[in-house]
Order: sequence, then C-alpha cells, then structure tokens
Amino acid sequence: MKIWIDILTPKQLLFSEPIIKKLSKKHDVLCTSRVYDEVTKLANIRNLDLVCVGKYGGDKKYGKLEASIDRMKKLLLLINEFSPDFVISFCSPEAARISFGMGINHIAFCDSPHANAVMKLTLPLIQKLLTPWIIPKKEFSKYGIDKKNIIHYKAIDAFVTMKRATKKNGVLPFKNTCKKNILIRIEEEQASYTSKSRNIIPIINEIVNEFDGENIVILGRYSEQIKNLQKLFGKKIRVLKMSFDGKQLLNNTDVFIGSGGTMTAESALLGIPTISYNAVPNIVESYLLKNNLLKRETNPKKITKIIKKFLQSSDDYRKRAQKISNNMEDPIEKLIQIIRE
Repeated sequence: MKIWIDILTPKQLLFSEPIIKKLSKKHDVLCTSRVYDEVTKLANIRNLDLVCVGKYGGDKKYGKLEASIDRMKKLLLLINEFSPDFVISFCSPEAARISFGMGINHIAFCDSPHANAVMKLTLPLIQKLLTPWIIPKKEFSKYGIDKKNIIHYKAIDAFVTMKRATKKNGVLPFKNTCKKNILIRIEEEQASYTSKSRNIIPIINEIVNEFDGENIVILGRYSEQIKNLQKLFGKKIRVLKMSFDGKQLLNNTDVFIGSGGTMTAESALLGIPTISYNAVPNIVESYLLKNNLLKRETNPKKITKIIKKFLQSSDDYRKRAQKISNNMEDPIEKLIQIIRE
C-alpha cells in the first residue's frame, strides 16, 4: 500500500515519527513538507527524510494564500505520480484539497479546533478525524465533519511526542551548570489563529530582573522576532532559534514558561515545573491545568513568584505526570485499525 503523509510543523513531525517508522515496515510511505526553518532543522536532527514542496507563507493573508496555491500545484504533480492509497495529515489544507480532488481517502489528526481557518479548509473534505478524548466532537463537527467520522483516543499528543529518544545536537545554551535553567518559549505570531499578544515582553523583563543570576534562555521562532528580543534585552539573556530537539532542552530545564501550545504540553507531561501564559487558549492546556500539571498566569510579578516556589519546592512533578501518562493509550494503534478497516 502507498501512503502519503504531509507534515507542516515541528509538532507534526515529532508526532509523525513513530507513525512513519511503523507504516514503513509494510508500506511505501512518502513524507512531504514545505520550506520552513524549524521543520527542516528538526528533520535533520531526527534523521527524517522529507520531500519539501513549496514554502511557508508568512503572516500576511495574501502570502499564505499564494504559498498554498503554489504548493498545491507542485504537490499535485508529485502525488499524481506517487498515486497513494491513503493520505495522513494534521489537517493540511493542501493535502485535504488534493486528496478530495483526486478521490483519495484522507485520515487527519488534530487537537486544535481553535484554528478556525484551517478547520474550515480541511474538515469538510476528510474521511476520518482522530483527536484526543478531552475535546468534544462538537468542537469539530461544527466545521462540517460528521460526528460518526470523529474518533477519540485517550491521550494528548504530547504523550506521543515525549516518548521519542532524545537526539543530542550541539552544546546546550545553558552556560553555567551551577545556575538554574529557565527556558521561555515565545508564542506563535504568524499563525492565522493568533491574536499577536505582546504579554511576553513584560514577563521576560520581570524574569530578567528577578533571576539575573540564573541561566535564562528564550526560544524564538522567526528572525525578526529574535532580533527584536536581542535589541530589548542585550546580553542579559540568550535568545536563539530552535536548533535543538526540544526534549533535549526540556530534560535540562528547571522551569519552563510557554504560550500554552505544543512545547508547554510536552514540558508538563514530562513533569517539568511549567507555567503557561496562555497566549493561545485551548482545551489541552485547560486539561493540563485541571490536572495540576502546570500553572496558568499572565501577570509578570505573579509569574516570578511561581518560579521562586518552583525552584524552592521539592514536589515531585515527574511522579504526578507519570501517573497521568500511564493511563493514556497510543493513538497510532487507532490509526492502524482505521487503515485496516
């Protein structure tokens, strides 16, 4: 059987890795992506072979549409030649349109019903949707997919990605091993579902003032974003692009501050003291909060107080996270079952 997997983000790549390894044993698998810095770097670190078709469209509507149209045209030629029996994506608009147009069955994963534009462009066109059990089916069915075609699995996606073997890539950015490591992930600014909040700047400022004796590392996403942060904070902190496997960084982190997305969920499920400044409110982040795997806060001064408590506490966060993880299932088994059916 021939299977096409379209991978657009770092999270999708990490989630796809065990799927690719499992399916490649018996099937011919084609993995496509687009030119997007964080994905291509991570693919090299994880030793995954991706065929890059098209590019990321940036933060403007015209650019996104132009890049998507161009990518569809190029993908159409490739997919017509490959002639897959199945398509697997994470609600890729290009994969949805091509699979629909060519009459190919499309199975998608998604834990982000808040991504309105992507949901509208994909869900009416796919055959099956797999999603964490904590997300009600109505959150997706309102976009045009029948509830009977939505399949729940008892896991959050971080459960899959956190199980990967850590790939070491270069020297970690934490300079002094005697200091505590505070890692901050900047929110996604160019996705269609973000409101481009600037809450993170006063948060970083307060952390720098309170913890100037510790290792403070900021993980940016885009070159312009990183330049602006470097101008604002100079040598007080280290600002860098994600050029590491995130798990390698998290395993050496004492406190993680994230925007509520993928890396926040992974940090929490790994049992690392985690704070979400909730730049992208979502159901997965709320689940982690409810289970006391992270703290949610946007007030800079309150965030520094939480960090102090984290650094002084002997609470075993890893034990709590492990207990919750032990009750989760592997969603890839659900995928295999659907393919067989």
